[in-house]
Amino acid sequence: MNYQLEQQIIANIREVPDFPKPGISFKDITPILAQPKLCGEIAAELIKRLQPYQFDVIVGIESRGFLFSMLLAQKLAIPFIPIRKKGKLPWHTAEQEYHLEYGSECIEIHSDSLKPGYRVLIHDDLLATGGTAVAACCLIEKLGAHVEAMAFLISLDFLPGRARLLPYSSNIISLVAFNS
Repeated sequence: MNYQLEQQIIANIREVPDFPKPGISFKDITPILAQPKLCGEIAAELIKRLQPYQFDVIVGIESRGFLFSMLLAQKLAIPFIPIRKKGKLPWHTAEQEYHLEYGSECIEIHSDSLKPGYRVLIHDDLLATGGTAVAACCLIEKLGAHVEAMAFLISLDFLPGRARLLPYSSNIISLVAFNS
């Protein structure tokens, strides 16, 4: 990992205390998005770290996962497939419910977006408890595809997300890891 890039990313993450609920310190990547050069460097570093793997598609998780997924899809010359919250996709969908520490959610993917055997890259901005990413893995497997790797801008390694994803793929990368 490029130490200078890691420091730039960390310096541009805005900490928002007690959001979305008391006790959570939200990692806001909006300041990063305001810097085109930094976004380009982030995409280039993700591509570099993903070189050992082969993908047929990239799946981005709503909504902040869409931001770099599109850049990666263009640079890798592969299709981008969105996973969205229930009720947001206009065509036939497959869905997966999952539980959060403060309730439950449901995500969907178009049921015709993945073919059996596809090698999938999942991208989201942040890995915390892993609930949404695990649900995305389940959706991908429901459609007969395979999770080849997962890429995150940030991982909160003091939470169990990485361990929860290992049954789906051991190819998990993040550019910045917080240990507390």
